[in-house]
Amino acid sequence: MSDSFEDIIPMLRRFAYSLTGSQADADDLVQTTFEKILSKGVPDGVETVKWAFKVCRNVWIDEYRSRKVRQNATQSPELQEQVEPDQHHQHESQELLGQVNAAMDTLPNEQRSILSLVALQGMSYKDVAATMDIPVGTVMSKLSRARSALLNMVKPRLIEESR
Repeated sequence: MSDSFEDIIPMLRRFAYSLTGSQADADDLVQTTFEKILSKGVPDGVETVKWAFKVCRNVWIDEYRSRKVRQNATQSPELQEQVEPDQHHQHESQELLGQVNAAMDTLPNEQRSILSLVALQGMSYKDVAATMDIPVGTVMSKLSRARSALLNMVKPRLIEESR
């Protein structure tokens, strides 16, 4: 192995957080990823980092639908916490982050994964293509679509709030 698991964990946690939007869910995703890697091993001739990202992404895709069901259940009005007016200003930055996370959640899984690997992990297009088993041109195309979609979803909210 070219990289130890200790070296991979911080990168994988950031990637998992970008997918889940929750530190607790990200930690669970990383744990499940390493459980799978340790039980099945890393194939010969495969870089450990790329394999870890691939396994993490696949685990996320497997769990994504059940996570959305749980999220939708918690959106019931009777389960919502009431925010007092003085707390409103304190949570503005959290709301913006929530809006970005919500916008990220609406992106197709592959676009969200590519955007996360490039923007948050700083991976090259070539490395993302190898990690996801897709051509570099596909990475560039899906990244462009993801960035445009994210901007179109967040920009109107920012303009509205600035008024």
